[in-house]
Amino acid sequence: MKLTIIQKPLPQNGELVIIKIKKIMPHGAYVELVEYSKDAYLPISEIASGWIKNIHEFVKEGQRDVGKVIAVDADKGSVDVSIKKAKSKEKADKLTEFGLEKRYEKLFEQAAAAAGIKTKEELAGLKLTASATFNTYTEIINSVVQDSHAADAFKNKKFEESLLEIVQKNIKPKKYFVSYLADIRSNDPAIGIRLIRELLTDIEKNGVGVLYLGAPKYRLSAEGSNYLDAEEKIKKAKDILEKHQSKILISMKNEKHD
Repeated sequence: MKLTIIQKPLPQNGELVIIKIKKIMPHGAYVELVEYSKDAYLPISEIASGWIKNIHEFVKEGQRDVGKVIAVDADKGSVDVSIKKAKSKEKADKLTEFGLEKRYEKLFEQAAAAAGIKTKEELAGLKLTASATFNTYTEIINSVVQDSHAADAFKNKKFEESLLEIVQKNIKPKKYFVSYLADIRSNDPAIGIRLIRELLTDIEKNGVGVLYLGAPKYRLSAEGSNYLDAEEKIKKAKDILEKHQSKILISMKNEKHD
């Protein structure tokens, strides 16, 4: 289960969780589930592969890690976790997700305070409203970055305004970049060079960068708020060129980026 604005009392089996080692015992350790403010148990057999002679060589009190939930008893409210079952990439992704979510939660609370929402009860009510439309704080902030009207979901003008202001100050919109290698040749040398120059000028006016690589090759590049937006600009550039197919030959190939 992913992070959520209104967290459930218990995690789900198989869920990745942030843990903090609280107390080490001979055959395991008690850990805090940071996202749930609840304790869980980490059996010694789930700390690392192979035989563990001294548990203190593998975990330290106060240590933070990412674990995978391996057992949940809803009736008893107990949870068991495993460190060794959480893969390295899963851990890295979880820590990144958690860090970003906590940062965006702070921005959300700053916006609430700026809008005059000060009591715990008022803030809890606002978060409940948020959870009806959004799953996470990350989703809230990203939605507002892409479309300012996403804040309208809160039905609170002061909060909407403060959220937009804080997002604009703290979040730089992500840009997506695409580029194509274009081969543009003329069928009519008498007017070909002039026509190609005019077409490339029109393409630049439509937000597409043109880089001359040596006749007849060019690089056409565009950026947008998402890949579809960037690709649409390239498509328009291609349409401009293809209107003159009787006079020029065109071939375009997507340039891959790492």
